[in-house]
Amino acid sequence: MKISTNKSVAVTYDLNVGEGEERELMEKATVEAPLKFIYGTGTMLPAFEKALMGLAVGDTFSFSLTPEDAYGEYNEEHVLDLPKNIFLVDGKFDDETIKEGNTLPMMDSNGSRMNGSVLEVKEDVVVMDFNHPLAGETLHFSGNVIEIHEATAEEIAALTAGGGCSCGDGGCGDGGCGEGGCGCDSGEEGEGCGCGCGSCH
Repeated sequence: MKISTNKSVAVTYDLNVGEGEERELMEKATVEAPLKFIYGTGTMLPAFEKALMGLAVGDTFSFSLTPEDAYGEYNEEHVLDLPKNIFLVDGKFDDETIKEGNTLPMMDSNGSRMNGSVLEVKEDVVVMDFNHPLAGETLHFSGNVIEIHEATAEEIAALTAGGGCSCGDGGCGDGGCGEGGCGCDSGEEGEGCGCGCGSCH
């Protein structure tokens, strides 16, 4: 059986970013905790799926995704100064949660969920970065296909219920490099997701 639309797929991989000797390991999906997804259902980056099309169990892969094919270029316009008062809880500023380096779930004026990273807390504003944590990065994947089977009704139901987040376009969980229990900040993501290909960004 080969990877194709509506197949349930499990892969292991190393995700590195950067170039040459400067490459940095960002994420690993292991045999014990692989990345699992249903091919062709829109939960993964299209370019990631395209690179895996037609592979069989036991096949290895090694490919790179440019920012254009992954999470886009870094955009300075997505760095915003937000007034501190919007972060008040019961009249108090939560400096345990709202601190440099933390990633927060937020919502825009249209009700869309997004994740923002705290860059700096100033006297009157909080500087937030709403770029994806891997924006501007070339992603280098190398790994193995360890399982392929026809997607079951249960797997499809879990996906439509929101349990199939990975490398997609939606926001899920409180870790921007989320996309927590999957190797990053949030515990809300689905099994096998993480910062790179498995990102619930």
